[in-house]
Amino acid sequence: MSIPYSILDLSPIPQGFTAGDALRNSRDLAQHAEKWGYTRYWLAEHHNMTGNASSATAVVIAYVAGGTSRIRVGSGGVMLPNHAPLVIAEQFGTLAALFPDRIDLGLGRAPGTDQMTARALRRDLLGNSDQFPQDVQELQHYFGEIQPGQAVKAIPGAGLHVPIWILGSSLYGAQLAAHFGLPYAFASHFAPDYLLDAMRAYKGLFKPSAQQSKPHAMVGVNVIAAETDEEAKYLFTTHQQHATRMRRNTRGQLPPPIDDIETFWTPHEKISVSEQLACSVVGSPETVRQGLQRLVEKTGANELMITGQIFDHQARLRSFEIAAQAALEVEISPAMAA
Repeated sequence: MSIPYSILDLSPIPQGFTAGDALRNSRDLAQHAEKWGYTRYWLAEHHNMTGNASSATAVVIAYVAGGTSRIRVGSGGVMLPNHAPLVIAEQFGTLAALFPDRIDLGLGRAPGTDQMTARALRRDLLGNSDQFPQDVQELQHYFGEIQPGQAVKAIPGAGLHVPIWILGSSLYGAQLAAHFGLPYAFASHFAPDYLLDAMRAYKGLFKPSAQQSKPHAMVGVNVIAAETDEEAKYLFTTHQQHATRMRRNTRGQLPPPIDDIETFWTPHEKISVSEQLACSVVGSPETVRQGLQRLVEKTGANELMITGQIFDHQARLRSFEIAAQAALEVEISPAMAA
C-alpha cells in the first residue's frame, strides 16, 4: 500500500514577480496536484515576509479550493496566537460551507513572524502561547453542534466539525495532539531535530477522540526533483540561498538558482543551513523514491507533506509531478496504514 502524500505551499514570490503571480502559481500547482493524486494542499500563514504571498491564508484557501474540485485544501497552518478562535471558526466554517468535506484546519502555536509584526496584528502577546490548548478547545466547541443556551455561536461553523490538525516542531505539539486525539503534522522540513522523538511521543501517548480513532502523523519533507541528480541540486540552491538569507536577516523574494552554492555561503552558514534542511530529498526520480522510502521507514509516518522552494514555476510543477510518481511507489506497512 502506498503512502498518502500532500503539498505544503508557502506561495513563494520569485524575484522579478508579484504576489499576484505567486498566488496564480499556487492555484495552478493545486490543479496539477489534484490530477497527480495528492491528498491535500495546505497553505501557510506568514506575515511581513516579502517572499511569501499566503498571509491572508483563509482567502488564499478559498481561491485555491475554488479552482479545484476534489483535493482537500487547508492551512499548514493558521497561527492561532494571532487570532481570536471565533474569527477562525467563522472563516473556516465559511470555507467548509462553500467546499463541503474538503477543508482542513491546521493550527500552529507560534506567531509565524517577528514580535513587532505580532503586535501589529493586534493580539495580546502576554501568555498567548499558554492559551493555545484552551483556544484549540474553544475552536472544537464552535465547530460542534450548538448546545442549549450557547451564547456565542460560529455561523457558519457550528455543526460542520471542520477537521483540526496540530502542527509542531517540538515535543509540545506532539503531546498536545496526542492528548486531544487529533492528527499531527511535524515541521521537519525546516526543524528536523526532534522529529523522531515527537513521532514516538505522539503515537505512544495518543488518546482516541471523536475526530480521530487512531494516531495519524504527517511528516514534512523538502523535495527538489528533476530528471537528474545534478539538475535537482542546481534547483535546490534557490532554497539554500533563501534559508541562508533568513539567517542573515536579509529576507527577500525567492532567488534564482546559482551554479555554485559554495560561493554564496560561509562554512558556518553551510553547516547551520544544512542542518535546518536535513529533511530534504534532492535528485532524480529514483533518488527521490529511495529517499522518501527511507524517511517513511525511519519515522513511521502515516502521510508525507511535500514542499519545495523552486524559482521557476515549470520546474516546480515538474518537481511535484516527480514527487507524486515517487510517492506512489513508497510502501507503507499494513501496521501503519491500519
